Amino acid sequence: MTTPVRKTLRTAAIAAVSATVLAGGTFGPAATTPATAATPTSAVAAGPGAVSASSASVRFVDIPGDGGVKLAANVVAPADAAAGHRYPLVVLPTSWATPQIEYLAQAKKLADSGYVVVSYNPRGFWQSGGRIETAGPPDVADASKVIDWALAHTAADPDHIGMAGVSYGAGISLLASAADPRVKAVVAMSGWADLIDSIYSGRTQHRQAAGLLGGLGSLTGRPSEEMKQILKDFLGSDLTKEKEMIEWGRKRSPATYLDRINANGTAVMLGNAWGDSIFPPNSYARFYDKLTGPKRLELRPGDHATPEITGLLGVPNDTWDHSRRWLDRYLKGDRNGIDREQPVQLASRTKDGYEGYPSWSAVPSGHRRIALDRTERISADHNSGADGGTAILSGALDQFFKLPPLASIPLLPRSFAAVWQSERYATEQRIRGDVTLHTTMTSNKSSGTAVAYLYDVGALGLGKLITHAPVTFHDRTPGTPFGVDLELFSTAYDVPAGHRLALVVDAKDPLYNEHNPDGARLTFSSPADDPSSLSVPVRD
Repeated sequence: MTTPVRKTLRTAAIAAVSATVLAGGTFGPAATTPATAATPTSAVAAGPGAVSASSASVRFVDIPGDGGVKLAANVVAPADAAAGHRYPLVVLPTSWATPQIEYLAQAKKLADSGYVVVSYNPRGFWQSGGRIETAGPPDVADASKVIDWALAHTAADPDHIGMAGVSYGAGISLLASAADPRVKAVVAMSGWADLIDSIYSGRTQHRQAAGLLGGLGSLTGRPSEEMKQILKDFLGSDLTKEKEMIEWGRKRSPATYLDRINANGTAVMLGNAWGDSIFPPNSYARFYDKLTGPKRLELRPGDHATPEITGLLGVPNDTWDHSRRWLDRYLKGDRNGIDREQPVQLASRTKDGYEGYPSWSAVPSGHRRIALDRTERISADHNSGADGGTAILSGALDQFFKLPPLASIPLLPRSFAAVWQSERYATEQRIRGDVTLHTTMTSNKSSGTAVAYLYDVGALGLGKLITHAPVTFHDRTPGTPFGVDLELFSTAYDVPAGHRLALVVDAKDPLYNEHNPDGARLTFSSPADDPSSLSVPVRD
């Protein structure tokens, strides 16, 4: 329970930080001069109800959500919003476990350009009431209640309403756009389209991702009993609850409601990172392809929410700049040209700049096939040393320092790692899209897990991870071969001339739950009537 004293301290702290953001646009420079530093001090002294800057104001409010649950929110509006004008409305649900001040730097920029912005903590987090419903029906209903409140209590225009957010806020925004036709435009950054495909791809529990979300939820909020049980069953690999867990995730997946989003004609912009360890980009790309309204897909280097993070601090940021252009076009009607650009925009992990494509399917111009015609057998008892890195950290290192997870391919123990390599390429190989693996697997156990990794290998044998993905099987007859088709996580990576590609398959990775019993052995073969191969999408 939050005591009155604790609530007052929290509110005062929020007001102080928000005043700094509004005064200077970033947390750092705002306090560099005595004149700037004086503004937040006087604003806090005046009380937490309103903090003003030269061109925008913010006030903290409680909004009644579905069932009367209190939602802690803030309103950032143009300075003349009380003068009878109407402005487009942007609603920003905060990210998972993030305080309600998350978007203040960007909200100020939106308000300065003529928007009313309402940001709120979803139920169960921080000062909002209720329990964490993990983007369930109550969260979707809450979004509509926030819109209702904004139309009644601000200068918001009922005909020009958009939603945007990062991570949890992205998912809620997409789900709300399916349920509420008033939402005309959405920007969903580092979110998900299919929740099960994101954290249970290849029928494999993404252990670090789910554990991180569960831990942060318990630290900063109040998980519902349903959420706690689902997380326990999921991390505990309780297969008797698998159908129940999948149905739980389906209800929380925007892809389930694709027909409603299309019927509403919502203008949808999707953005994600190639290395997102919580919501990999594959399901966003598939979802994008099926949208029929105005749409845009941006994929760039990074991990979960790292492409957006500098923008949240008020620093110039491509992701947020493009987001504002999207909202300007579809809420204000500005002819800024974003709708005439190629709708798929990709940034390679190894080079600067964006590449434009007319569709996701048009990204690769061809495929390189690597034959896997040698039988390999491995023990599943130990980690080979090849792995996908660490959630959040590895993708961030790749984004900021071009340093993906590494492995010495010649030194990988062949008893625990199956390895196939291509010839050295005479020219640069521009990998773009979804790498797919087809092979025949045999296990001496009925259940098991394998993880496939694709590496860029230089002259000294050092491999840089390009992409990977896990796959799990159950209820197989021991000793009987079966086919496996695995789509690795989408990527854009340039392999230098003189390098080769290496496919490595092992049975353990700290990112994932694995289902190999003690003594498990995996065999990968290539029958003559069903040859095994790796298909690598490239752009010539």
